[in-house]
Amino acid sequence: MKKAITRKNFITSIPLFALLPHIKKIIHSADFYKLSFSTLGCPDWNFDTIIGFAKEHQYTGIEVRGILREMDLTKVPEFSTPGAIAVTMKKMQDHGLVFVDLGSSCALHFAKGEERNKNLDEGKRFINLASQLNCPYIRVFPNQLPKDRDRQESLNLIIEGLRELGKYANGTGVTVLLESHGELIYKKDLLTVMEGAATPNVGLVWDVCNMWIATKEPPEEVYPLLKPYIRHTHIKDLKIVDDKEEYVLLGTGIVPIFKAIDLLYKNQFPGYYSFEWEKLWHPEIVDPQIALADYPVAMRKHFELYLKTANAL
Repeated sequence: MKKAITRKNFITSIPLFALLPHIKKIIHSADFYKLSFSTLGCPDWNFDTIIGFAKEHQYTGIEVRGILREMDLTKVPEFSTPGAIAVTMKKMQDHGLVFVDLGSSCALHFAKGEERNKNLDEGKRFINLASQLNCPYIRVFPNQLPKDRDRQESLNLIIEGLRELGKYANGTGVTVLLESHGELIYKKDLLTVMEGAATPNVGLVWDVCNMWIATKEPPEEVYPLLKPYIRHTHIKDLKIVDDKEEYVLLGTGIVPIFKAIDLLYKNQFPGYYSFEWEKLWHPEIVDPQIALADYPVAMRKHFELYLKTANAL
C-alpha cells in the first residue's frame, strides 16, 4: 500500500543539499547586520549620552576610542575601578549594548627602546581592561613607517609586537587587532604581517577607506586575501575637495564602501560594521548627532535594497 503523500513527508524526503540555497536566503533575510560606532565620532559626549544615543538609534555595540577626549581608557572614570566597571556593565546591559572594541593608541612600528615599551605596556593595559568589560577586541596600529629603516625591518617589528601582545592576551578572551592604518595599507604587506604573527589571539581591523583611498586596491581583491584575519571593521566614506580628503556621510563619497560591505555580508561576516566618524581629529566635519544618526539609516536602506535584489533572483 502506497504511503499517502503529505507536506511533512514530502519535505523530509528532499535531500538537505537541495534546500540549502533556500535556507541560506532565509537566514540572510532574517539576520540583521550588527552596527556599532566609535566614540572617536563624539569626543565631547559623556558616557551616558553615548549609550543613550546608541539605543535610540538602534545600535547594538560601542567601540570605545576615548571618552570626553581622554584616550587612555584606563583613566576614564567609568572604567577606573571594579565598582565603576560593574555600574558601567549594568548600564550597557540595560541599554541592550555590548563593547565591541577598545581603541588603544598602541603603535607597533617603533624600534626597541623606551617608546616601544611604553606602547606595548599600553596594549597590555587595554587587554586587561577589555577582559574586565567582556570586550572581545583591542585595536593597535602602525603609523608612518620610518624612512631611514628598511621596510621589512618595520614589518618585522610590528609582527614581533603582535606576537608579544597576542601571547599576553592568551586566556583572557581578548584578541589583538591590527588596523589597516598609516603606511600599512597594502594587502600584501598586511598579509605578510598576519602570516608572520600567526597566533590565535591576533587579527585584523579592515578599514576599507584607509586602504582604498591610498592604494586603490579594490575590495574584491583585498577581501579574499585578508578574509581569514578580519575580525572587525571600520566603515566610513570620503570625497576629495580642493585636493584634500573630506569625510562625508556614508554613500555620498567616492570610496567603494558598499562593495566591501556586500562582500562581508555575502560571506556571513559575524562581526560589527563599525562607523568611524573621525570628529576628534577633524573637528570641521559634520557634528555627531547628524552623522551617527545617519549611519544606521544609510545601512538599513542599503541592506533593504540588497536583500530585495537577492531574494528576487
